[in-house]
Amino acid sequence: MATVDDTAADSLIRVSESITAIEESIVTTNGGLDVFYLLFAGTMVFFMQAGFAMLCAGSIRMKNVKNIMLKNILDACGGAVGFWTVGYAFAYGGSDASKITFIGNADFALLNVHDGASLIGWFFQFAFAATAATIVAGTVAERCKFEAYIAYSLMLTGFVYPVVVHSIWSSSGFLSAFTDDKLFGSGMIDFAGSGVVHMTGGATALFAAKILGPRIGRFYDAEGRELPEPIIFPPHSVPLQAIGTFILWVGWYGFNPGSTLGISTSGYADVAALCTLNTTLAAASGSVSALFTDSLLERRRTGETMYDITMCMNGALSGLVGITAGCSVVEPWAALVIGIIAGWVYICWSSLLVKLKIDDAVDAVPVHFGNGIWGCIATGLFASPGLVDAAYGTPNYGLFYNWGNGNGKLFAVEIFGVLFIIGWVGLIMIPYFFLMNALGIFRVDAIEEEVGLDIAHHKGSAYDLTQYDE
Repeated sequence: MATVDDTAADSLIRVSESITAIEESIVTTNGGLDVFYLLFAGTMVFFMQAGFAMLCAGSIRMKNVKNIMLKNILDACGGAVGFWTVGYAFAYGGSDASKITFIGNADFALLNVHDGASLIGWFFQFAFAATAATIVAGTVAERCKFEAYIAYSLMLTGFVYPVVVHSIWSSSGFLSAFTDDKLFGSGMIDFAGSGVVHMTGGATALFAAKILGPRIGRFYDAEGRELPEPIIFPPHSVPLQAIGTFILWVGWYGFNPGSTLGISTSGYADVAALCTLNTTLAAASGSVSALFTDSLLERRRTGETMYDITMCMNGALSGLVGITAGCSVVEPWAALVIGIIAGWVYICWSSLLVKLKIDDAVDAVPVHFGNGIWGCIATGLFASPGLVDAAYGTPNYGLFYNWGNGNGKLFAVEIFGVLFIIGWVGLIMIPYFFLMNALGIFRVDAIEEEVGLDIAHHKGSAYDLTQYDE
């Protein structure tokens, strides 16, 4: 017969087994929750491709709509193949917090990756890579050859962008906040990619636009003579621009909060919620800032008060780019300030490009490159001690919180990161664009540009206007 002690022991064993089973179930559930969270956030980021497509299509002339839409679709296709084959491996392959490497060297084509967490991580990161490539397409719209677009898009998503990711987001990156040997004891804080994604894409767009040259009739006439005043090519569809802007704004709620890369861990939900609030405030303040600042400048120039919806839309996008780096580490009041300044940064960069006669068809460089820089700098200024500790566990924070003690380590790393991104992108992409230009595969023929790329390359216009001719 079983004794009381035996019965008690059996009960304890069963209770222990039940507790173990419950703990395993919680771990499994939390893992599944994190996978679903990244699936949702990654889908939101991927849906931003639709926003870029609408915004770009609306911003250019009717004769080139098919061309830019096709390029936006192929950004996703090329980005998927390129990031699967080599991009992800260069970005994260072989990451080890105990050593610093320049580039990843494992997991090519995800051959040894089978768990759900890693696979969904690839999907989320692929969506970011496709975003970086899409930024360039809008800037060089209406005059870039299709084969040149394919060539630079693959180079960007397969090599240039992954090296930036590895340096800043991988645990083996020399600028990473996740490595054991952090630069200046801090590492660069770029939570969702003001520098990694937007500066990389924006810098590539800037170099491409400068080397490719402006559209015919923008700054020079057909004979190459400088025009007295730059010609503005009006957008063919403001509704498409507005729809695209709203889609991008919505997609940013996957971009920034989703960069927690999970939701089940204690504290992650609080970080994601803060990111959501800061993203909203920066977008709203950036939009209002750009709109009314431009109106005031217009009133000073002409004596009339006009409200430009383009400023409103691009101001919102500028605020979104500006808050992306520091959305997890700045207070809401700082997000509002960052957005306001982002609107001014956009106006200044847009004017600067015109003065330099650099033709950006959709003003992507001011939005993404100019405010990508500002987003990184703003993080070095406004990062709050408590929020940095909660999100990164490091003792370094914004310069505005360090008056008197001389600790500007985070600010210094942010500046260093900005310079690294510009230098690395320029080192690879400037010779690459010059080579394509020398080979005659970068720019379309002048006649094709005048006729429109839709008719020249895509079997006709995007719109059937025959009914209006009858």
